[in-house]
Amino acid sequence: MKKHSVTIAGHRTSISLEEEFWQGLKDLARDRNKSLADIIRQIDRDRGLNNLSSAIRIAVLDYYKAQIPGK
Repeated sequence: MKKHSVTIAGHRTSISLEEEFWQGLKDLARDRNKSLADIIRQIDRDRGLNNLSSAIRIAVLDYYKAQIPGK
């Protein structure tokens, strides 16, 4: 697990993620042709009551699930 510092809505925060999820987040951003910061801001806006790290993990999982044929 590694902490990554990001700025969301003008505030610095740290996100603790396993390297595999961080790489998945980068893949998701690349495939959507968006910056990592844009993807994190979108996840933050849509996360509801989940903490940000959990919401990112769910977004990465959903990204990979969408790539499975028949899903």
